[in-house]
Amino acid sequence: MDTKQNANGLKDFEVNIKIKLAFLWTSVTLCYLYGDYFELYVPNKTAGLVSRDNLLDNPVKLFMTAFLLAIPAVMVFFSILLEPKINRFLNIFFGLFFTLIMVLIAFTSLTPWKTFYVFLALLESAITILIVIFAWKWPKAV
Repeated sequence: MDTKQNANGLKDFEVNIKIKLAFLWTSVTLCYLYGDYFELYVPNKTAGLVSRDNLLDNPVKLFMTAFLLAIPAVMVFFSILLEPKINRFLNIFFGLFFTLIMVLIAFTSLTPWKTFYVFLALLESAITILIVIFAWKWPKAV
């Protein structure tokens, strides 16, 4: 295992790119979960869930949203499992895709009660940009 010593003399270990990507996707997934949980505290949100007066008002929309939100969770596993070429491509593709989605969500959620949602969307955008950067700079075989 590669080790290096930092400025204060503590030993540090080189973390494999696949592990870095898996943890970044884990962070994105957790931010999604926190955002959806905290959204339940927004006034009238739970009433809309009960009355079915919300964005996910039919089975197709609900399935498509579930499919979309399953991607970051599956990318945790794929980042470890897949071979480098396809792994790098999927991380760049989905990293860019989710960055765009989260920036759009941030700008369409600019209300006082959704400040937390804007914060989490921008944080998720920063994380998915990191995913793209790490995947783009995937180390070459020597």
